[in-house]
Order: sequence, then structure tokens, then C-alpha cells
Amino acid sequence: MKRKEEHVEIALSQDVQNEHNFWGDMDFLHNALPDIDMESIDTKVDFFGRELSFPFIIAAMTGGYDDARAINENIARACAKLKIGFGIGSERAVFREDNVRSYSVVKKYNVPVKIANIGAPQLIDQKNEKALGLEDIQRAIDTIGANFLAIHLNFLQEIVQPGGETRAKGILRAIGKVVSGADVPVIVKETGGGISRPVAERLKAAGVKCIDVGGAGGTSFSAIEYYRAKAVGSEILQHLGKSFWNWGIPTPISLMMVRGMGLSVIATGGVRSGVDIARAIALGADVASVAHPFLGPATKGYRDVVSMLETYREELKGAMFLQGLNSVYELRSAKVLFSGRLKEWRDELGLRNV
Repeated sequence: MKRKEEHVEIALSQDVQNEHNFWGDMDFLHNALPDIDMESIDTKVDFFGRELSFPFIIAAMTGGYDDARAINENIARACAKLKIGFGIGSERAVFREDNVRSYSVVKKYNVPVKIANIGAPQLIDQKNEKALGLEDIQRAIDTIGANFLAIHLNFLQEIVQPGGETRAKGILRAIGKVVSGADVPVIVKETGGGISRPVAERLKAAGVKCIDVGGAGGTSFSAIEYYRAKAVGSEILQHLGKSFWNWGIPTPISLMMVRGMGLSVIATGGVRSGVDIARAIALGADVASVAHPFLGPATKGYRDVVSMLETYREELKGAMFLQGLNSVYELRSAKVLFSGRLKEWRDELGLRNV
């Protein structure tokens, strides 16, 4: 069984979630007199000149093996129908000619925001593999007809993963080279560890204009790799998986840390409803993004993905209606209340709600 196939199987069959979802520690102030019609609420947003019907992207999941083709096609078809974004799983397999059709199937659907995906470790010479060049990266973009490129930072995963690639010296310079050489906007995304303001400042200085904070609170790739380490009998990696299971900056905290920097921001990490989308926008995100909750529906069929997307959209509208807000952009001025562990993080770092 290939690594990506193992990831999907583990994600569907095991508990791989962070022990605490920080979005539950955040509430809106209810407006009992909204004085608007729910049907008039406008959920559309502009993302780099591309209109989304609501501020949402289905995040990177998989590719490179037989069953991934159906998963990616179901998602792409649903995203095209509802006019939202889709980020493909890591395209490393493309360079090994591993079931390229599991990625290229996305190309035939008119998804407004279509994001190619490569790993930051692949931009550095690793022990057994040379760094990708700009021609390789262009191939990843062309394979799905992407209008954006994501570079994912997954070093937290790599330290637990059997055979993980942990050479990172020179990574910022390598990212800057891709930013200046790619013919589409580059998104740098974390995969569960979160992005702090100092890191965001370094990325901005390298020319990056969009980040996905990818914070803690949702799926833990350390947890996924724990189960893979268990399967191969590596006690050391199992211990690492447990030790780093809940590692990272909570997504809401990461959003507050990078707010006001002039960067476009995507919020991934623990988003589990349309109300969470509203919470993310209130904290400064341009759009929110989700992966794990859509994996199960995507293995079943296109209509299952559409149904979940429509549910998220209606939950977002409900959260706006119950605050008397006509447009997504008005969420930026919404009154939010923090409690529990999220409040502890906020107070310790001296951050403001709004």
C-alpha cells in the first residue's frame, strides 16, 4: 500500500484529530433583532480577482493511486458546481509517473480557484532525492490546470514519518525562487503546526502574498504518522507521534498573529462547520478551508460532497443572519468572545480579539 493510500485509510478508520478543537472556545454575540432577510445575505467573496460563491476551499487531500482519482473527481466536480476552491493533494507522485490521472482529472472541471501542491522538503536536496526545479513545478501546475500553487510546510509530519525528509536549510531562499519564477500566485501553507507572525514576516519578505496558516485543532498528521510507525514496528517514531500529536499554534491564534500584515490569509485547521467559517473570517481570514470532513463524502460520491458543501454554506448564512450581517465582509467587525484554552493562548500572547 502506498503512503498516500495509507494516509487516507488511516484518516478514515482511526482517531487522528487534535485533542482540542479551539474553534469551540470562540462565540459570537447574538443579535435577537437582525432586521434583515436571510435570503438577501450575500456570501460571495473575491479571492485574487476570482469570485467564490462563499469563502471556502476544500483543502489538499490525496493523489497518486487508483482510488484517489474518484476522490479528486468528486471534489472537483462539486467545487465547480458550487463555485468554490479546491486544492489538490501533494503532487510529488506526478514526478514519479504514479497515476498522474488521479490529479489530471481535476483539469476538466471549471473550479474557480484551483491549487496545485508541492512540498517544501522537495525544494531542498534530500538524502535520496534531488530538489525540484522550476520546470518540475510548472508541470505540477499544468497537470491540473491550476491558477495557484501551494507550497506546503510539513516538517512536523516529516519528523514522525518513516523515512521523513528533514533537511530544511535554505528553504526560505528556495521558496523565494519559486515565488519569483512561477507564473501563478504562490500560497505557502502549514499542515497543522500553524504560522506565527515572525514566520509570516519572513515569507512576506521573500515575496509570498498569500499564506494558509494551517493551525492546530483539526487533523494531526503526527497522529496519522503514529499509526504508520506502529504498522512498521518503529517504537521511536510511535513515541514521537504521541509526543507531537497536539503540537502547534491553534488556528484562531495564528490568524490573530498574522492579521494586518497585508497578506491574503486562508484558515485551515479544525474548521468543521459554516459557523467556523464565519469565526475564521471574523479573525481576519479571507477564506476558510477544510480537508478531513470531506474525505468520507468524497469516497462515496459527488452528491455527498455537494450536500456537505451546501450545509456549510447554509450554516455560514445562519451565523450571519443571527448577527444581522448582509455580507461576508461585515463579519470583520463582528463581536467575538473567547473562553477556555483559546483565551489562555490569547492572553498569554497579548493578542486582541479584533
